[in-house]
This record gives sequence, C-alpha cells and structure tokens, in this order.
Amino acid sequence: MNLKQHRNRDDMKVWLSQTEVAQLLEAAANTQQRLAYSLGARCGLRSHEILEVSPEDVVDTDAGTMLRVWHGKGDKFRETPVPRDLATTIRTVADVRDASSEQPLLEISSTRSLRRWLSGTASQLHQETGDDGWLYLGMHDLRRTWATSLASQDVDPLLVIDWGGWNDLETFLEHYRGTYSPEAQQRERKKVDWL
Repeated sequence: MNLKQHRNRDDMKVWLSQTEVAQLLEAAANTQQRLAYSLGARCGLRSHEILEVSPEDVVDTDAGTMLRVWHGKGDKFRETPVPRDLATTIRTVADVRDASSEQPLLEISSTRSLRRWLSGTASQLHQETGDDGWLYLGMHDLRRTWATSLASQDVDPLLVIDWGGWNDLETFLEHYRGTYSPEAQQRERKKVDWL
C-alpha cells in the first residue's frame, strides 16, 4: 500500500497493490459490495458512475468487453475495459435478479452508502492486518489504484486517460498516477542486489 499526504487536507491518498485489491474484494460482505469495489478498482469508475451501472452497460466490442459509462464527469460518455470475471458476474446477477437489465446493479443509490460500505470493510481489514493505511482508504482511491496499475503495466497513458475520462494528461499525472504501484517498486528493487 502506498500513501501520500493530500496537499490541503489531513488525510492521505491511497494506492493499493493488486494483492490488497484482492483482499478488499474478498473482505466484501456480499456480492453488491464486491461489485461496487470491483467497478472502482478494476474499471476505474467514480462513485456516482458505480451507482449507475446496469447489466446492459457491459458490451462486447472489437476492442474486447467494455463497460459503457453514459454519464461520466461532466455528463461525458466513455467506454472502459471490464475484466472477464467481472463481466461474467454482472451478467450472472442480471440473469438471476427480477429487475430489468436497464436497472442499476446496486440496490443502493447514494455515494454516502458506498463510502459507508468501504469504510466498514476497510476497518475490518485494518483489524485483521494491523495496517493503518486501510483507515485512509476512500472510494476515489480505488480509481487511483486502477489508473496507477494500468500505468505500471505500461499501458499508453493517453489510452488510460480515455478509459478513465480525464480531460488532459496533466490532471491524470498530478492527481492519479502520483506514485509507483507496489508491484512496480518491487520489480525495480529486484534489479538492485543490495536491496
């Protein structure tokens, strides 16, 4: 887990490792929470975008399986990749529930509820691991983790900007990429014998 002090606030920005993302998803209390956390950490969605996702937003395109975000920041449309396992889960939920495929996946409708879910899960992980970093985890940190993970895998930054719905490279680099992922740091440390 990487932490960085916010410039104008007392709390921290958090970047999770992929192992910690897996811990978070495993600690989710139910499928609803696991879907919400996955949409943030695996698709880079903002909180309000997570609440709007419906099963019909998962589409197969020439670029692969994508998630359509109809009303992103500034009400802008974009498509972002969705992992195969998450797409399967979304489609399975759609098959077993009574609601139409146009209805949002989550049964909650407020970003406050999302924050409450994540705070509870993070508190549980703090108790289990003793890592105080979990206490700073917020929903936007899942998006930050997603962007940094893509950048650490050498995905073209302009494509990450497109998938994430940022307006420019400067905003992306300043607010989201901000630090190297734990995986990238570990990979680079292995290059130095005495580390």
